[in-house]
Amino acid sequence: MRWIADFCADLSLVDWWPLRALLLATALLLLVLLVWRFRERAMRAVLIPLVVALFAVNALIGVNAYFGYYLTLSQALGVAGESTGSLAMLNAQATPPESGMVVTIDIPGRDSGFQARPANVYLPPAWFARPRPRLPVKCLLHGTPGSPADWLDGGEAQQTADRWAAQHGGAAPIVVIPDVNGGAFDDTECVDGVRGNAETYLTTDVPRFVRNRFLARDPGPDWAVAGLSEGGSCAIMLALRHPGLFGTFADFGGLLGPRDGDTNDLAGTAAALFGGSQREFDAHEPSWLLAHGRFPGLHGFFAVGDDDPEPRAAVLRLVELSRLAGIDTELVVIPGGEHTFDVWRTALADALPWISGRLSPG
Repeated sequence: MRWIADFCADLSLVDWWPLRALLLATALLLLVLLVWRFRERAMRAVLIPLVVALFAVNALIGVNAYFGYYLTLSQALGVAGESTGSLAMLNAQATPPESGMVVTIDIPGRDSGFQARPANVYLPPAWFARPRPRLPVKCLLHGTPGSPADWLDGGEAQQTADRWAAQHGGAAPIVVIPDVNGGAFDDTECVDGVRGNAETYLTTDVPRFVRNRFLARDPGPDWAVAGLSEGGSCAIMLALRHPGLFGTFADFGGLLGPRDGDTNDLAGTAAALFGGSQREFDAHEPSWLLAHGRFPGLHGFFAVGDDDPEPRAAVLRLVELSRLAGIDTELVVIPGGEHTFDVWRTALADALPWISGRLSPG
């Protein structure tokens, strides 16, 4: 029923202290009852799993609040919002809606053979005009563990795009959120290899599909790629390796480049991702690419929390090298920021005007 959806949408999981206190108090009360009625086997069989479950939910809410992933109960439960619809429904829309709409759609790996999960695509109000306008495109890449939905849930990409569109007569980039890994805990680092041909998927299959299905502008200066964590490393790597595909990139808390782990340490990466080939590793390493090339037509936005040590060291180094390589570069360091969605939401909101200003308006 509608009131249930409204309740779930209003119940915050980030301002979580009242909810966690309630769960904790309930668990402690049940624990007291368990001790009090300890000799009754039937009571123990009911109360013990319930107490364990309450403590587990309590802990999960605390972890979720720290990372800022699910903001409301509706996101955590996967309750569909009014702005989510099928492609057929979107095509049938007769007049531009007041806010943008999201479609979940399969983007086949025709050339890559990559087995991707469904992508999410945000279409701004301007897209619904007849005839269809050719709009610029911004690709958002998630991290690992994760999925495309991360950018809509913890990342609040739809709300951020809607705010921009509302300030610009309904016009905003099409936002494409493809799968980069193939599974929640997989980690391709957006390269072609034994973990899947993710690079070919992201640079061939996805652009072709988006251009043809949504009548977007051709890849090039009017396409941007941005990402968080692993997706941030992917964004700069893909932009440097495919400058004809992306004119702008944004790296939110990524490492120095593709890594088989959570640090900038190179150990094991060449073997795990490139079959031990140092040549292939260098060809995908942003610092090597920046030191051996010039990219005067490229724009790069970097954002990182100042309390996120490994990504902070990586971003500061890449900013320096990007400027030396002729890239139009912007850096935002978020005070007190860690490796969480609190930082990535802020980074996206900061980056969108900067990125949009570098996409041609006509």
